[in-house]
Amino acid sequence: MKTTITALALATTALQAQDDLAQKLANPVADLISVPIQSNIDFGVGPGDGTVWRTNIQPVIPFGISEDWNLISRTILPVIDQEGLAPAGDALDASGLGDTVQSFFFSPKESSPIWGVGPVLLIPSATDDLLGGEKWGAGPTAVILKQEGAWTYGALANHLWDFAGDDNRGAVNATFLQPFVSYITPTKTTFSLNTETTYDWHNDQWIVPANFVVSQLFKIGDQPVQAFVGARYYVETPTGGPEWGLRCGMTFLFPKS
Repeated sequence: MKTTITALALATTALQAQDDLAQKLANPVADLISVPIQSNIDFGVGPGDGTVWRTNIQPVIPFGISEDWNLISRTILPVIDQEGLAPAGDALDASGLGDTVQSFFFSPKESSPIWGVGPVLLIPSATDDLLGGEKWGAGPTAVILKQEGAWTYGALANHLWDFAGDDNRGAVNATFLQPFVSYITPTKTTFSLNTETTYDWHNDQWIVPANFVVSQLFKIGDQPVQAFVGARYYVETPTGGPEWGLRCGMTFLFPKS
């Protein structure tokens, strides 16, 4: 009987740990080290109806800076391959790193709703002129969300202005807004819907992709991971923008022991 009770207790603890991980994965400012590797391929780009494959390496690292506050570092480093954008030839074909977006959120360890604010930086890390803007940028960023049972809903936003870089390249004055909602099933499958809207104030242009993604939490040995796959439809794009795309990838998790 004691062995049975112990096994049941261990199983219950494991399920609670999975619940906790699934909830934290839906929270952009959770106290959890994670490394999402997110691949996106967009179709119908440019006058040549080409493709752009963008793999975002997105480490999220929390730091406890006091008893009550965390500092969450969120990095987006894109690896880009674009082909066939020009109607003839390879003038717009390029592969390499894009520009990095680095965000820092100061977030209370206990709050309802959950929120965080801080700075966001644009770092000109592109390895090819075609893959970046050659501009340094900075601005504010914020996130707010609510978790109620299996549901998570909220929004993340930032705004970037350029302050240095190549004067011959286009100015950066852009607002990003990402409302999101997700639902976690008892099997730790997560269904997510969001938009990743950007408004370019300098050129008076919108780009609005709507993403639907299905994710599954599981383990490879002792390593917890989440695999995901989804699709996106571009509600609004500038001339020559993509029409639709696909998303897939994995998130590697490093919970505190």
